[in-house]
Amino acid sequence: MAKILDLNRTVFELAEEYPELIEVMEELGFSEITKKAMLHSVGKLMTVPRGAKMKQIPMENVMRAFTERGFEIVGMENTEQTSSRTEPVAAPSDSRTEQLKAYLRRLGDGEALEKVRADFVRDFGEVDASEIMKAEQELLQEGTPLTEVQKLCDVHSALFHGATKEEQIINAEQAVEEALKRQEAFPKKDYSDKTERAAALEALPGHPLQTLTKENNALSSLLEETKQALAQKGNVSALLGRLREVSIHYAKKGDLLYPHLKVKYGISGPSDVMWTVDDEIRDELGALEKESNRDEWWHTRFGNVLNRAEEMIYKEQNILFPICAVNFTEDEWKEIYRDAKDYAVCFGVESRVWEAAEQAGNPVVSASAGEIVMPGGHMTLPQLTALLNTIPLEISFVDADNINRYFNEGPKVFKRPGMAIDREVFSCHPPKIEPMVRSIIDDFRNGRRDSVPVWMDKGGRTMLVTYMAVRDQDKNYLGTVELVQDMEFAKAHFGVKT
Repeated sequence: MAKILDLNRTVFELAEEYPELIEVMEELGFSEITKKAMLHSVGKLMTVPRGAKMKQIPMENVMRAFTERGFEIVGMENTEQTSSRTEPVAAPSDSRTEQLKAYLRRLGDGEALEKVRADFVRDFGEVDASEIMKAEQELLQEGTPLTEVQKLCDVHSALFHGATKEEQIINAEQAVEEALKRQEAFPKKDYSDKTERAAALEALPGHPLQTLTKENNALSSLLEETKQALAQKGNVSALLGRLREVSIHYAKKGDLLYPHLKVKYGISGPSDVMWTVDDEIRDELGALEKESNRDEWWHTRFGNVLNRAEEMIYKEQNILFPICAVNFTEDEWKEIYRDAKDYAVCFGVESRVWEAAEQAGNPVVSASAGEIVMPGGHMTLPQLTALLNTIPLEISFVDADNINRYFNEGPKVFKRPGMAIDREVFSCHPPKIEPMVRSIIDDFRNGRRDSVPVWMDKGGRTMLVTYMAVRDQDKNYLGTVELVQDMEFAKAHFGVKT
């Protein structure tokens, strides 16, 4: 049976029917096709001829490779139209920019999209993403709030109809690269091999980009499953609950990538725009899950947010991650790897061990003279003292030899005389309490327990006394901390009458 390769179909559709297509295209130079997230996002928009044009791979080479693999090629009659439609447009003039800004303002003022689109079609044949970017930038400079410009983003793609969706994405990437090249006050970087550099990091076992990419692959599959269930009017409640794990993935970007790009390297675009979109996707998923009336409008909203999440995968893999790959140093990636351990598992993707980061240990903190250096940062002695005194707890620390070493300052329900410092802790307790204290510390020392909470009434107020074992990163016992907290505030919070 002949294998029909219809060049009018998307790469995703062809790969679903002929899995061997992925291997052929990879050999031709379409390396991104091997990434599941790419295949499930831009692959659903891109045809083989458009991809060849973007990669500057001659179509005769593509046709020859597929013919040699036994494919019969059809649909070539439309490729000339495709090619002509993707030619770059001329640089925008000031008058064109002013016209574009006028259309955007009309949309922002709430004018009907179809009316604005009709005027746009009359005056413009097509528009390039760089023109849109320039118009939006000038609106921002003129005082239009960033939030208002961001709200227009989803409407723009419907208005600027002169390019297909995948061509808009390609133009957007080019616009981002041009913006990066125009950075001032920061060292210039070479972005010509950004995709290759990102791919190399994604291939490193345990590297943060590998974990983030695997999360995107898992999310892409989940989005596809959800879209199918939504189209079939099936029960999507469980799928929606799983999708909300994307908040973990977005939190990693928001905490570990966006701010570092902006502060260290002067690249503010991702934090100014992508971060907002992350929040909107996360919030919309939460709102949809809470909604009890799951009517047609609910299903429409759900489909829209699924599309936005899918588009974000593409932007991460092809814009954000490559930018990070070019700029971040290996030491910075190692810090990101260590910090990422604090986040919950997302979409079942367990982060592998990155041996290079594990062997490097904790980073050396840069500090000024007279500061106390700790793995989490550095402070002066007055700062550390004031911090410990500000914490709303009575803090006592007993070392591994059972000697009182520290009490924070301030009024205390359980008095701690300064003369008790450097004394054995057992000498500070009455005989009837001493056996209990010895038992607790002995359990801590031998690893049988890590904490002991004790609730009590003191002077008519509810108090929580917590004893906790203090251990180093290798679980060696260093001492015991006693924390005393007045819990009356909790009663007031929960409306408990005293």
